[in-house]
Amino acid sequence: MSKAVELKKQTVAEITEKLQNSTAAILVDYRGLKVEEITELRSKFREAGVEYKVYKNTLMRMAAKNVGMEELVKDLVGPNAVAFSYDDPIAPARIADSFAKDHKKLELKVGIVEGAYYDESKLKELANVPAREVLIAKLLGSLKAPVSNFAYLVKAIAEQKEAEGA
Repeated sequence: MSKAVELKKQTVAEITEKLQNSTAAILVDYRGLKVEEITELRSKFREAGVEYKVYKNTLMRMAAKNVGMEELVKDLVGPNAVAFSYDDPIAPARIADSFAKDHKKLELKVGIVEGAYYDESKLKELANVPAREVLIAKLLGSLKAPVSNFAYLVKAIAEQKEAEGA
């Protein structure tokens, strides 16, 4: 077997493994972006723990079929890059969407998030979901509010009784 064929098989195996292990894989069309802009996008992904790669479409098609993600196959047209996230499933969509607002050339295409297929409009909706930490803070704030209000009420009653007794 030639080295080129062996290298392609290794690449397909690598992509297959990444698709299986990731919580999200988002396809973006980077056509028209300058090198500096792509470098900026890569650094934003890297900061969030998201892996951003460009693969040949034929190799991506083979890997997607290996994993059973046939939905991705029809959208692998033109120059594509894929962002893999292993922890936060929303991070790639959020970063790509916010970057696309400043750089109109970047387009979200489709993605697989926790096994579910998302088209462009659903990815944009997903990108607007607040970060996990923000959601937890809101939940804790709403859980704390009744207890705090009760504590203020008890304190106010105690102060009122103390004022009446004095």
